[in-house]
Amino acid sequence: MAQTFELEGTLKHLFDTQTFASGFAKREFVVEVPDGKYPQMLKFECVKDKISMLDGVSVGDAVKVAFDIRGSEYKERFYVNLNAWKLTKAGGSGGDDYDSGSSSGNRRNSSLDAQFDNEPDMSDDIPF
Repeated sequence: MAQTFELEGTLKHLFDTQTFASGFAKREFVVEVPDGKYPQMLKFECVKDKISMLDGVSVGDAVKVAFDIRGSEYKERFYVNLNAWKLTKAGGSGGDDYDSGSSSGNRRNSSLDAQFDNEPDMSDDIPF
């Protein structure tokens, strides 16, 4: 089972949807993540029915991306993809959830979601 990751950043680029002869479709997007002096530009991809979750966002939006890391090998070349399966507008009034639903391609880890849903609010907890 793939491990799930999550990060927040600014949507920097939305690529057009690519459709291949086999019927497979994907859409890529780039999120800028602050990292000290040199921000990181991370490219994610959405496949199949997950492409529609990009319809509600625009370049410049603050977003939160839930994703997993996928790797493959083809002719002794290795590839790594950041496979996005949930996109939420960050900040504002709770944000808009752009999860494309629960289909067989959805890699949501319900035990991980439950863990974060049950965490106490520590916003007023002072560490000293």
